[in-house]
Amino acid sequence: MEPEAPRPNTPRFPCGRTRREFVWEMGGGFVGVALAGLLAEDGFFARHAEAAPKAVRSGPPLAPRRSHFPMSAKSVIFLMMNGAPSHIDTFDYKPALVKYAGQELPSSFQYTNSGGRKKGFLTPAWRPFRPGGKSGLMISDYFPRVREHADKLALVRSCHTDSHAHGSALVAMNTGSTFIGKPSLGSWCVYGLGTTNQNLPGYVCILDKRGGPISGQPNWASGYLPSVYQGTLFRPTGDPVLDLRGPVDRTTQREQLDLLQTLNQRHLQRRPGGQELASRVQTYELAFRMQAEVPDAVDLSKEDVKTLEMYGAGQEPTAEFGRNCLIARRLVERGVRFVQLYSGGGHLEETWDAHESVEKNHGRHAAEVDQPIAALLTDLERRGLLESTLVVWGGEFGRMPFAEGAGAPGRNHNPYGFTMWLAGAGIKGGTSYGETDEFGFAAAVDKVHLHDLHATLLHLLGLDHTQVTYFHQGRDERLTDVYGKVIRGILA
Repeated sequence: MEPEAPRPNTPRFPCGRTRREFVWEMGGGFVGVALAGLLAEDGFFARHAEAAPKAVRSGPPLAPRRSHFPMSAKSVIFLMMNGAPSHIDTFDYKPALVKYAGQELPSSFQYTNSGGRKKGFLTPAWRPFRPGGKSGLMISDYFPRVREHADKLALVRSCHTDSHAHGSALVAMNTGSTFIGKPSLGSWCVYGLGTTNQNLPGYVCILDKRGGPISGQPNWASGYLPSVYQGTLFRPTGDPVLDLRGPVDRTTQREQLDLLQTLNQRHLQRRPGGQELASRVQTYELAFRMQAEVPDAVDLSKEDVKTLEMYGAGQEPTAEFGRNCLIARRLVERGVRFVQLYSGGGHLEETWDAHESVEKNHGRHAAEVDQPIAALLTDLERRGLLESTLVVWGGEFGRMPFAEGAGAPGRNHNPYGFTMWLAGAGIKGGTSYGETDEFGFAAAVDKVHLHDLHATLLHLLGLDHTQVTYFHQGRDERLTDVYGKVIRGILA
Protein backbone atom coordinates (compact mmCIF):
# COMPACT_ATOMS: atom_id res chain seq x y z
CA MET A 1 0.00 0.00 0.00
CA GLU A 2 1.30 3.47 -0.88
CA PRO A 3 2.06 5.63 2.19
CA GLU A 4 -0.45 8.44 2.76
CA ALA A 5 0.79 11.76 1.40
CA PRO A 6 1.20 14.48 4.06
CA ARG A 7 -1.66 16.94 4.18
CA PRO A 8 -1.02 20.56 3.12
CA ASN A 9 0.31 22.86 5.84
CA THR A 10 1.17 19.84 8.07
CA PRO A 11 4.50 20.53 9.84
CA ARG A 12 7.30 18.12 8.80
CA PHE A 13 9.75 16.87 11.41
CA PRO A 14 13.23 15.42 10.76
CA CYS A 15 12.33 12.04 12.23
CA GLY A 16 8.90 11.54 10.70
CA ARG A 17 5.46 13.07 10.13
CA THR A 18 4.14 13.46 13.68
CA ARG A 19 5.02 15.36 16.85
CA ARG A 20 4.66 12.08 18.75
CA GLU A 21 7.54 10.52 16.76
CA PHE A 22 9.63 13.63 17.35
CA VAL A 23 9.12 13.53 21.13
CA TRP A 24 9.75 9.76 21.16
CA GLU A 25 13.10 10.01 19.37
CA MET A 26 14.15 13.10 21.33
CA GLY A 27 13.52 11.16 24.55
CA GLY A 28 15.68 8.32 23.25
CA GLY A 29 18.45 10.80 22.54
CA PHE A 30 18.37 12.17 26.09
CA VAL A 31 18.54 8.64 27.48
CA GLY A 32 21.52 7.90 25.24
CA VAL A 33 23.38 11.00 26.47
CA ALA A 34 22.70 10.05 30.08
CA LEU A 35 23.82 6.45 29.48
CA ALA A 36 27.03 7.60 27.79
CA GLY A 37 27.80 9.80 30.79
CA LEU A 38 27.23 6.95 33.23
CA LEU A 39 29.36 4.54 31.20
CA ALA A 40 32.18 7.08 30.94
CA GLU A 41 32.03 7.68 34.69
CA ASP A 42 32.23 3.94 35.25
CA GLY A 43 35.33 3.67 33.01
CA PHE A 44 33.60 1.50 30.38
CA PHE A 45 35.02 3.30 27.34
CA ALA A 46 38.52 3.52 28.82
CA ARG A 47 38.54 -0.21 29.54
CA HIS A 48 37.41 -1.18 26.07
CA ALA A 49 39.66 1.34 24.36
CA GLU A 50 42.49 -0.62 25.99
CA ALA A 51 40.93 -3.98 25.22
CA ALA A 52 40.17 -3.40 21.55
CA PRO A 53 43.78 -3.09 20.33
CA LYS A 54 44.63 -6.30 22.20
CA ALA A 55 42.39 -8.17 19.79
CA VAL A 56 45.11 -7.61 17.21
CA ARG A 57 48.02 -8.88 19.27
CA SER A 58 51.25 -6.96 19.52
CA GLY A 59 54.06 -8.72 17.74
CA PRO A 60 53.49 -11.67 15.40
CA PRO A 61 49.81 -12.66 15.70
CA LEU A 62 50.67 -16.37 15.60
CA ALA A 63 53.40 -16.16 18.24
CA PRO A 64 52.94 -18.60 21.15
CA ARG A 65 51.06 -17.15 24.12
CA ARG A 66 50.68 -18.30 27.69
CA SER A 67 47.58 -20.26 28.60
CA HIS A 68 45.39 -19.33 31.56
CA PHE A 69 46.47 -22.45 33.44
CA PRO A 70 48.66 -25.49 32.68
CA MET A 71 47.47 -27.13 29.47
CA SER A 72 46.85 -30.84 29.02
CA ALA A 73 46.78 -30.60 25.21
CA LYS A 74 49.07 -28.63 22.95
CA SER A 75 47.34 -29.62 19.70
CA VAL A 76 43.93 -30.82 18.52
CA ILE A 77 43.05 -33.21 15.67
CA PHE A 78 39.31 -33.00 14.95
CA LEU A 79 37.98 -35.90 12.85
CA MET A 80 34.75 -34.55 11.34
CA MET A 81 32.39 -37.18 9.97
CA ASN A 82 30.46 -34.90 7.61
CA GLY A 83 26.83 -35.97 7.15
CA ALA A 84 26.19 -37.27 10.69
CA PRO A 85 26.96 -40.92 11.55
CA SER A 86 24.33 -42.91 13.39
CA HIS A 87 25.25 -43.09 17.08
CA ILE A 88 22.98 -46.10 17.68
CA ASP A 89 24.82 -48.01 14.95
CA THR A 90 28.35 -47.07 16.05
CA PHE A 91 29.07 -46.02 19.66
CA ASP A 92 25.74 -45.93 21.58
CA TYR A 93 24.65 -49.51 22.36
CA LYS A 94 20.86 -49.80 22.62
CA PRO A 95 19.70 -53.43 23.17
CA ALA A 96 16.13 -52.17 23.74
CA LEU A 97 15.88 -51.59 19.99
CA VAL A 98 16.03 -55.36 19.52
CA LYS A 99 13.27 -55.91 22.05
CA TYR A 100 10.97 -53.29 20.52
CA ALA A 101 11.96 -53.74 16.87
CA GLY A 102 9.10 -53.16 14.47
CA GLN A 103 7.13 -51.04 16.93
CA GLU A 104 6.47 -47.31 16.73
CA LEU A 105 8.30 -44.80 18.89
CA PRO A 106 6.02 -44.14 21.90
CA SER A 107 3.91 -41.01 21.55
CA SER A 108 5.48 -39.59 24.71
CA PHE A 109 8.59 -38.82 22.64
CA GLN A 110 8.13 -35.46 20.95
CA TYR A 111 9.36 -35.74 17.36
CA THR A 112 8.74 -32.64 15.25
CA ASN A 113 11.71 -32.04 12.93
CA SER A 114 11.19 -34.73 10.33
CA GLY A 115 12.11 -32.53 7.38
CA GLY A 116 9.17 -34.04 5.52
CA ARG A 117 10.57 -37.58 5.76
CA LYS A 118 8.50 -40.58 6.80
CA LYS A 119 8.67 -42.00 10.30
CA GLY A 120 8.97 -45.76 10.35
CA PHE A 121 9.39 -48.40 13.04
CA LEU A 122 12.09 -48.84 15.67
CA THR A 123 15.09 -50.55 14.05
CA PRO A 124 18.02 -52.26 15.83
CA ALA A 125 21.66 -51.52 15.05
CA TRP A 126 22.65 -52.83 11.65
CA ARG A 127 25.88 -54.41 12.90
CA PRO A 128 26.65 -56.12 16.24
CA PHE A 129 28.22 -54.29 19.18
CA ARG A 130 31.09 -55.93 21.05
CA PRO A 131 33.10 -54.94 24.15
CA GLY A 132 36.51 -53.42 23.61
CA GLY A 133 39.59 -53.36 25.84
CA LYS A 134 39.64 -53.79 29.62
CA SER A 135 36.96 -51.12 29.94
CA GLY A 136 34.51 -53.20 27.92
CA LEU A 137 33.11 -50.18 26.08
CA MET A 138 30.52 -51.42 23.61
CA ILE A 139 31.50 -50.42 20.07
CA SER A 140 29.96 -51.63 16.83
CA ASP A 141 31.50 -53.75 14.11
CA TYR A 142 31.58 -50.68 11.87
CA PHE A 143 34.69 -49.71 13.89
CA PRO A 144 36.56 -52.92 14.80
CA ARG A 145 40.02 -51.28 14.61
CA VAL A 146 38.98 -48.26 16.70
CA ARG A 147 37.43 -50.71 19.22
CA GLU A 148 40.94 -52.01 19.91
CA HIS A 149 41.66 -48.54 21.36
CA ALA A 150 38.56 -48.51 23.60
CA ASP A 151 40.65 -47.89 26.71
CA LYS A 152 41.86 -44.60 25.21
CA LEU A 153 38.38 -43.29 24.39
CA ALA A 154 35.92 -41.19 26.36
CA LEU A 155 32.51 -41.70 24.75
CA VAL A 156 30.20 -38.73 25.30
CA ARG A 157 26.83 -40.34 24.61
CA SER A 158 24.52 -37.46 25.56
CA CYS A 159 25.33 -34.75 23.02
CA HIS A 160 22.59 -32.56 21.56
CA THR A 161 22.54 -29.61 19.19
CA ASP A 162 20.31 -26.78 17.93
CA SER A 163 19.60 -27.72 14.32
CA HIS A 164 18.48 -30.76 12.35
CA ALA A 165 19.77 -29.34 9.02
CA HIS A 166 23.27 -30.29 7.87
CA GLY A 167 24.42 -26.81 6.90
CA SER A 168 23.50 -24.98 10.09
CA ALA A 169 24.38 -27.94 12.35
CA LEU A 170 27.88 -28.18 10.84
CA VAL A 171 28.38 -24.45 11.31
CA ALA A 172 27.22 -24.84 14.92
CA MET A 173 29.61 -27.73 15.56
CA ASN A 174 32.47 -25.66 14.18
CA THR A 175 31.61 -22.19 15.51
CA GLY A 176 29.16 -22.66 18.40
CA SER A 177 26.35 -20.92 16.53
CA THR A 178 23.94 -21.78 13.72
CA PHE A 179 24.40 -18.25 12.38
CA ILE A 180 27.11 -17.74 9.76
CA GLY A 181 29.83 -15.21 10.53
CA LYS A 182 31.22 -16.50 13.83
CA PRO A 183 34.87 -17.56 14.24
CA SER A 184 35.52 -21.28 14.05
CA LEU A 185 36.80 -23.40 16.91
CA GLY A 186 40.25 -23.68 15.34
CA SER A 187 40.42 -19.90 14.92
CA TRP A 188 39.60 -19.35 18.60
CA CYS A 189 42.30 -21.86 19.62
CA VAL A 190 44.99 -20.12 17.57
CA TYR A 191 43.76 -16.68 18.64
CA GLY A 192 44.08 -17.73 22.27
CA LEU A 193 47.38 -19.61 22.12
CA GLY A 194 49.17 -18.81 18.87
CA THR A 195 51.25 -21.61 17.42
CA THR A 196 54.74 -22.90 18.13
CA ASN A 197 55.89 -23.13 14.51
CA GLN A 198 55.89 -19.78 12.71
CA ASN A 199 56.65 -21.46 9.37
CA LEU A 200 53.36 -23.39 9.30
CA PRO A 201 49.74 -22.29 9.71
CA GLY A 202 48.32 -22.53 13.20
CA TYR A 203 45.10 -24.04 11.85
CA VAL A 204 44.88 -26.50 8.93
CA CYS A 205 41.71 -27.96 7.41
CA ILE A 206 41.73 -30.91 4.97
CA LEU A 207 38.48 -31.59 3.14
CA ASP A 208 37.25 -34.77 1.45
CA LYS A 209 38.02 -35.05 -2.29
CA ARG A 210 34.26 -35.48 -2.90
CA GLY A 211 33.73 -31.89 -1.80
CA GLY A 212 33.45 -29.68 1.24
CA PRO A 213 30.58 -29.38 3.72
CA ILE A 214 27.46 -27.87 2.17
CA SER A 215 27.77 -24.77 4.36
CA GLY A 216 31.26 -24.21 2.99
CA GLN A 217 33.88 -21.72 4.11
CA PRO A 218 32.16 -20.47 7.31
CA ASN A 219 33.14 -23.80 8.91
CA TRP A 220 36.83 -22.84 9.03
CA ALA A 221 36.60 -19.03 8.76
CA SER A 222 37.86 -16.57 11.36
CA GLY A 223 34.61 -14.58 11.38
CA TYR A 224 35.17 -11.22 13.06
CA LEU A 225 38.64 -12.27 14.28
CA PRO A 226 41.53 -11.06 12.10
CA SER A 227 41.79 -13.23 8.99
CA VAL A 228 45.25 -14.50 9.93
CA TYR A 229 43.44 -16.89 12.33
CA GLN A 230 41.29 -18.59 9.70
CA GLY A 231 41.92 -22.18 8.66
CA THR A 232 44.37 -22.88 5.84
CA LEU A 233 42.97 -25.41 3.39
CA PHE A 234 45.19 -28.30 2.36
CA ARG A 235 44.10 -30.31 -0.67
CA PRO A 236 42.84 -33.85 0.11
CA THR A 237 44.79 -35.49 -2.73
CA GLY A 238 47.99 -34.72 -4.62
CA ASP A 239 50.12 -31.82 -3.41
CA PRO A 240 48.39 -30.48 -0.28
CA VAL A 241 49.49 -26.92 -1.12
CA LEU A 242 49.89 -25.65 -4.68
CA ASP A 243 52.47 -23.17 -5.96
CA LEU A 244 54.94 -23.64 -3.11
CA ARG A 245 57.71 -22.81 -5.54
CA GLY A 246 57.24 -19.29 -6.82
CA PRO A 247 58.13 -17.98 -10.30
CA VAL A 248 61.17 -16.11 -8.91
CA ASP A 249 64.00 -17.06 -6.58
CA ARG A 250 63.55 -16.55 -2.81
CA THR A 251 65.91 -13.56 -2.68
CA THR A 252 63.88 -11.68 -5.28
CA GLN A 253 60.64 -12.74 -3.65
CA ARG A 254 61.90 -11.50 -0.28
CA GLU A 255 62.72 -8.12 -1.81
CA GLN A 256 59.24 -7.90 -3.35
CA LEU A 257 57.58 -8.69 -0.02
CA ASP A 258 59.76 -6.14 1.80
CA LEU A 259 58.70 -3.46 -0.67
CA LEU A 260 55.06 -4.44 -0.33
CA GLN A 261 55.31 -4.39 3.46
CA THR A 262 56.88 -0.93 3.40
CA LEU A 263 54.02 0.42 1.28
CA ASN A 264 51.42 -1.27 3.47
CA GLN A 265 53.01 0.11 6.65
CA ARG A 266 52.87 3.63 5.21
CA HIS A 267 49.22 3.10 4.45
CA LEU A 268 48.55 1.86 8.00
CA GLN A 269 50.38 4.80 9.55
CA ARG A 270 48.19 7.25 7.65
CA ARG A 271 45.03 5.23 8.29
CA PRO A 272 45.42 3.49 11.68
CA GLY A 273 43.11 0.66 12.63
CA GLY A 274 43.25 -1.26 9.34
CA GLN A 275 43.09 -4.71 10.90
CA GLU A 276 42.36 -6.58 7.68
CA LEU A 277 45.34 -5.04 5.91
CA ALA A 278 47.58 -5.90 8.86
CA SER A 279 46.29 -9.48 8.77
CA ARG A 280 46.89 -9.69 5.02
CA VAL A 281 50.50 -8.56 5.50
CA GLN A 282 50.97 -11.35 8.05
CA THR A 283 49.39 -13.84 5.64
CA TYR A 284 51.86 -12.90 2.90
CA GLU A 285 54.71 -13.45 5.35
CA LEU A 286 53.32 -16.81 6.47
CA ALA A 287 52.94 -17.95 2.86
CA PHE A 288 56.59 -17.07 2.22
CA ARG A 289 57.75 -19.03 5.28
CA MET A 290 55.52 -21.99 4.36
CA GLN A 291 57.49 -22.44 1.15
CA ALA A 292 60.45 -23.55 3.23
CA GLU A 293 58.70 -25.95 5.62
CA VAL A 294 55.46 -27.28 4.12
CA PRO A 295 57.15 -29.50 1.48
CA ASP A 296 58.95 -31.42 4.22
CA ALA A 297 55.90 -31.54 6.51
CA VAL A 298 53.71 -33.22 3.89
CA ASP A 299 56.38 -35.42 2.27
CA LEU A 300 55.12 -38.92 3.03
CA SER A 301 58.01 -40.51 1.14
CA LYS A 302 60.02 -39.99 4.34
CA GLU A 303 57.72 -42.40 6.22
CA ASP A 304 58.71 -46.07 6.37
CA VAL A 305 56.68 -48.70 4.53
CA LYS A 306 55.23 -50.19 7.73
CA THR A 307 53.82 -46.83 8.80
CA LEU A 308 52.25 -46.24 5.40
CA GLU A 309 50.71 -49.72 5.47
CA MET A 310 49.44 -49.17 9.01
CA TYR A 311 47.51 -46.07 7.89
CA GLY A 312 46.35 -47.77 4.69
CA ALA A 313 47.80 -44.83 2.78
CA GLY A 314 48.58 -46.79 -0.37
CA GLN A 315 45.47 -48.91 -0.77
CA GLU A 316 41.72 -48.50 -1.18
CA PRO A 317 39.41 -47.66 0.43
CA THR A 318 41.68 -46.11 3.07
CA ALA A 319 44.17 -44.31 0.82
CA GLU A 320 42.80 -40.77 1.08
CA PHE A 321 41.83 -40.62 4.75
CA GLY A 322 44.92 -42.60 5.73
CA ARG A 323 47.14 -40.08 3.92
CA ASN A 324 45.35 -37.19 5.60
CA CYS A 325 45.61 -38.74 9.08
CA LEU A 326 49.33 -39.23 8.52
CA ILE A 327 49.70 -35.60 7.40
CA ALA A 328 47.80 -34.55 10.54
CA ARG A 329 50.29 -36.42 12.72
CA ARG A 330 53.22 -34.81 10.89
CA LEU A 331 51.66 -31.36 11.35
CA VAL A 332 51.06 -31.62 15.11
CA GLU A 333 54.53 -33.13 15.39
CA ARG A 334 55.81 -29.83 13.97
CA GLY A 335 53.75 -27.60 16.23
CA VAL A 336 50.52 -26.93 14.32
CA ARG A 337 47.85 -26.09 16.89
CA PHE A 338 44.62 -27.32 15.26
CA VAL A 339 44.05 -29.79 12.40
CA GLN A 340 40.60 -30.77 11.12
CA LEU A 341 40.03 -33.68 8.75
CA TYR A 342 36.75 -34.25 6.92
CA SER A 343 35.34 -37.65 5.98
CA GLY A 344 32.56 -37.32 3.45
CA GLY A 345 32.06 -34.48 1.01
CA GLY A 346 29.31 -32.98 -1.06
CA HIS A 347 25.86 -34.22 -0.09
CA LEU A 348 23.70 -37.26 0.68
CA GLU A 349 25.36 -40.65 0.11
CA GLU A 350 28.78 -39.10 -0.56
CA THR A 351 28.71 -38.18 3.14
CA TRP A 352 27.57 -40.07 6.25
CA ASP A 353 23.98 -38.96 5.50
CA ALA A 354 22.40 -42.43 5.62
CA HIS A 355 18.85 -41.80 4.40
CA GLU A 356 18.91 -44.56 1.80
CA SER A 357 20.60 -47.35 3.78
CA VAL A 358 22.65 -47.27 6.97
CA GLU A 359 24.44 -50.50 6.11
CA LYS A 360 25.33 -49.38 2.60
CA ASN A 361 26.36 -45.87 3.65
CA HIS A 362 28.16 -46.56 6.92
CA GLY A 363 29.70 -49.73 5.55
CA ARG A 364 31.36 -47.64 2.87
CA HIS A 365 32.46 -44.66 4.94
CA ALA A 366 33.51 -46.57 8.05
CA ALA A 367 35.70 -48.81 5.89
CA GLU A 368 37.46 -45.65 4.67
CA VAL A 369 38.25 -44.27 8.14
CA ASP A 370 38.37 -47.09 10.71
CA GLN A 371 41.90 -48.29 9.94
CA PRO A 372 43.40 -44.78 9.52
CA ILE A 373 41.89 -43.53 12.81
CA ALA A 374 43.18 -46.57 14.69
CA ALA A 375 46.60 -46.06 13.08
CA LEU A 376 46.60 -42.40 14.09
CA LEU A 377 45.95 -43.30 17.74
CA THR A 378 48.67 -45.97 17.63
CA ASP A 379 51.18 -43.69 15.92
CA LEU A 380 50.57 -40.74 18.25
CA GLU A 381 50.96 -42.99 21.28
CA ARG A 382 54.19 -44.66 20.18
CA ARG A 383 55.76 -41.27 19.40
CA GLY A 384 54.73 -39.80 22.75
CA LEU A 385 52.40 -37.34 21.02
CA LEU A 386 49.10 -38.65 22.38
CA GLU A 387 50.00 -37.12 25.76
CA SER A 388 49.93 -33.67 24.16
CA THR A 389 47.41 -34.16 21.34
CA LEU A 390 43.65 -34.22 21.79
CA VAL A 391 41.78 -36.32 19.20
CA VAL A 392 38.06 -35.58 18.71
CA TRP A 393 35.63 -37.65 16.60
CA GLY A 394 32.04 -36.86 15.65
CA GLY A 395 29.50 -35.47 13.21
CA GLU A 396 27.03 -32.60 13.27
CA PHE A 397 24.23 -34.69 14.87
CA GLY A 398 23.04 -38.31 15.08
CA ARG A 399 20.35 -40.47 13.46
CA MET A 400 16.89 -41.58 14.54
CA PRO A 401 16.25 -44.99 16.18
CA PHE A 402 13.53 -45.73 13.65
CA ALA A 403 13.67 -46.28 9.90
CA GLU A 404 12.37 -43.88 7.26
CA GLY A 405 9.09 -45.59 6.49
CA ALA A 406 8.00 -49.21 6.34
CA GLY A 407 10.82 -51.51 5.27
CA ALA A 408 13.22 -48.60 4.68
CA PRO A 409 16.80 -49.26 5.84
CA GLY A 410 17.83 -45.59 6.28
CA ARG A 411 17.60 -43.25 9.28
CA ASN A 412 16.68 -39.56 9.47
CA HIS A 413 18.56 -36.69 11.21
CA ASN A 414 18.58 -36.58 15.02
CA PRO A 415 19.71 -33.39 16.82
CA TYR A 416 18.27 -34.52 20.18
CA GLY A 417 20.90 -37.11 21.03
CA PHE A 418 24.17 -38.39 19.58
CA THR A 419 27.70 -39.51 20.46
CA MET A 420 31.13 -37.98 20.13
CA TRP A 421 34.37 -39.31 21.51
CA LEU A 422 37.64 -37.80 22.68
CA ALA A 423 41.04 -39.39 23.23
CA GLY A 424 44.52 -38.36 24.22
CA ALA A 425 45.74 -35.38 26.22
CA GLY A 426 43.89 -34.91 29.49
CA ILE A 427 41.18 -37.48 28.71
CA LYS A 428 40.15 -40.33 31.01
CA GLY A 429 40.19 -43.28 28.63
CA GLY A 430 37.82 -46.22 28.76
CA THR A 431 34.95 -44.06 30.02
CA SER A 432 31.39 -43.38 28.95
CA TYR A 433 29.74 -40.10 29.91
CA GLY A 434 26.02 -39.36 29.74
CA GLU A 435 23.19 -41.40 28.27
CA THR A 436 20.43 -41.17 25.75
CA ASP A 437 17.05 -42.73 26.54
CA GLU A 438 16.55 -46.49 26.07
CA PHE A 439 15.91 -46.03 22.34
CA GLY A 440 18.74 -43.55 21.67
CA PHE A 441 16.27 -40.85 20.66
CA ALA A 442 17.36 -37.99 22.95
CA ALA A 443 20.00 -37.12 25.55
CA ALA A 444 18.57 -38.05 28.94
CA VAL A 445 21.37 -38.14 31.54
CA ASP A 446 24.19 -35.56 31.91
CA LYS A 447 23.23 -33.72 28.73
CA VAL A 448 26.10 -32.16 26.76
CA HIS A 449 25.46 -29.22 24.46
CA LEU A 450 27.97 -28.05 21.86
CA HIS A 451 28.88 -25.16 24.15
CA ASP A 452 29.91 -27.69 26.80
CA LEU A 453 32.01 -29.61 24.30
CA HIS A 454 33.75 -26.41 23.15
CA ALA A 455 34.32 -25.27 26.74
CA THR A 456 35.97 -28.64 27.43
CA LEU A 457 38.25 -28.45 24.39
CA LEU A 458 39.45 -24.98 25.38
CA HIS A 459 39.92 -26.16 28.98
CA LEU A 460 42.17 -29.00 27.83
CA LEU A 461 44.21 -26.40 25.94
CA GLY A 462 44.64 -24.47 29.19
CA LEU A 463 42.10 -21.78 28.31
CA ASP A 464 39.16 -20.54 30.38
CA HIS A 465 36.40 -20.33 27.79
CA THR A 466 34.84 -17.35 29.57
CA GLN A 467 38.08 -15.39 29.24
CA VAL A 468 38.89 -16.05 25.57
CA THR A 469 37.03 -13.03 24.20
CA TYR A 470 37.15 -10.55 21.35
CA PHE A 471 35.51 -7.12 21.53
CA HIS A 472 33.19 -6.85 18.54
CA GLN A 473 30.35 -4.40 17.93
CA GLY A 474 30.15 -3.33 21.56
CA ARG A 475 30.27 -6.81 23.07
CA ASP A 476 32.93 -9.18 24.37
CA GLU A 477 32.26 -12.12 22.06
CA ARG A 478 33.37 -15.66 22.82
CA LEU A 479 33.06 -19.16 21.34
CA THR A 480 30.57 -20.35 23.96
CA ASP A 481 28.47 -17.14 24.02
CA VAL A 482 27.12 -16.97 27.61
CA TYR A 483 26.92 -20.75 28.05
CA GLY A 484 29.21 -23.75 28.39
CA LYS A 485 30.30 -26.05 31.21
CA VAL A 486 33.46 -28.15 31.20
CA ILE A 487 32.67 -31.90 31.07
CA ARG A 488 34.59 -32.83 34.21
CA GLY A 489 33.56 -36.48 34.06
CA ILE A 490 35.85 -37.26 31.09
CA LEU A 491 38.95 -35.46 32.39
CA ALA A 492 41.90 -37.49 33.64
